[in-house]
Amino acid sequence: MLAWRVHENGEPRDVMRLEEVAEPAPGAGELLLGVRAANVNFPDALLCRGQYQVRPPLPFTPGVELCAEILALGDGAEGEIGARVLAQPALPAGAFAERAVVGAHTVLPAPEALDDAEAAALHIGYQTGWFGLHRRARLAAGETLLVHAAAGGVGSAAVQLGKAAGATVIGVVGGPRKAAAARELGCDLVVDRRAEDVVTVVKEATGGRGADVVYDPVGGDAFTQSTKCVAFEGRILVVGFASGAIPKAALNHALIKNYSIVGLHWGLYNAKDPDAVRACHDELTKLAADGKVKPLIGDRVPLAGAADAVQRVADGTTTGRVVVEPGAPEERR
Repeated sequence: MLAWRVHENGEPRDVMRLEEVAEPAPGAGELLLGVRAANVNFPDALLCRGQYQVRPPLPFTPGVELCAEILALGDGAEGEIGARVLAQPALPAGAFAERAVVGAHTVLPAPEALDDAEAAALHIGYQTGWFGLHRRARLAAGETLLVHAAAGGVGSAAVQLGKAAGATVIGVVGGPRKAAAARELGCDLVVDRRAEDVVTVVKEATGGRGADVVYDPVGGDAFTQSTKCVAFEGRILVVGFASGAIPKAALNHALIKNYSIVGLHWGLYNAKDPDAVRACHDELTKLAADGKVKPLIGDRVPLAGAADAVQRVADGTTTGRVVVEPGAPEERR
């Protein structure tokens, strides 16, 4: 089968190679999956660079989530041949390949309301948003939610989930094209950080109060802006550092302004509370069926376009999600 592999660390476009490798076979309790769509995530770029908290042995295949069809069952594995499922293949054998093997107990049913690319993009980003907004920040209806990188893969999920929760959503983006996408997602107000002062706009829009919850997958300057426009008893939700800059919080400032800095590492829920992950998936499936969430797919590329796709996500030039579809014809690249 064909699979992308990384033999040395570096920029995705430079180190990812499309190679012929042996097709995997499912062991006891495992499923063989035919990959229908694999969502590109920022951690894929960090994995290529050797900068992620998990460093798989070289060579490895990146790709941390997929929508796939069950092709075969290993001994003792439960599943239905042909069923469409969501999964996170364990590295070093990731999702940017034609086939993948996963533990049968880890798969989730793909929502019927979403196509393969949309379903592949529902899992990590929307689970992160749901746990962040509901479990960690306790977002309430009527509150104001500020979302940085609102037109990106992670931010767009938070925008939709915030609207579904009854919040007023302010989206921060970079440039007119992303501003248009954020409005289409449902943002009540969009701030173009390249043309406007984020702090001033947020304060004016909230009558000087500020945002009750800030969703920050960016870090760097975005975090500094957040501390200046967060409301009394507000919560700044730290989701990631796509800017590459990890800010150092001034705790005296948090004390004086009476706000909380809340961290979220969604992956820990898989290990510490897997039942909550499945319950969240049920809720997301219902929201998708009701039309309240629908992943924004900015681009669909064939398997041959995966390295370029990961690089574009790393460079921050994409809108919404970029999804790799191994069965797509080459001319769609």
